[in-house]
Amino acid sequence: MSMMIHAPAGATRQAKRLGRGIGSGTGKTSGKGHKGQNARSGGSVRPGFEGGQMPLFRRIAKRGFSNYRFKTTYVPLNLDVLSARFAAGETVDIPTLREKRLIGKNVQDVKVLGRGEIEIAVTIRGLAVSAGARKKIEAAGGTVETVVAEETEG
Repeated sequence: MSMMIHAPAGATRQAKRLGRGIGSGTGKTSGKGHKGQNARSGGSVRPGFEGGQMPLFRRIAKRGFSNYRFKTTYVPLNLDVLSARFAAGETVDIPTLREKRLIGKNVQDVKVLGRGEIEIAVTIRGLAVSAGARKKIEAAGGTVETVVAEETEG
């Protein structure tokens, strides 16, 4: 028993037969209208040509400013991790997090997030803290000290 593999019905179409009489629907001018650039052999505008209007690919800038390299990316640190790795009364800052191997040696920005619970009182120093995490830390008797950039007079 041999199985024939063939395309489903409607998958293949007959080629459009141009210039085969007026009854065919594509007789005489073969769907190209009367004269003009597009009726000629090889006639049509190049891709991207907008009729003499300044084309899009020339209107947009080739070079320019990107803010991407100045982007701050925070490493997330949740409360359940803090409560597991820190004792009561300890200070949580970048150096202590490096010591406990919770962040890599090149990490500069850490944000404390509110997943989990914390029962111990810890001091958070110099880290970004979400509102929910701040509430939980202060409810457990801890403190959050954020570094405030000194105002420059000018």
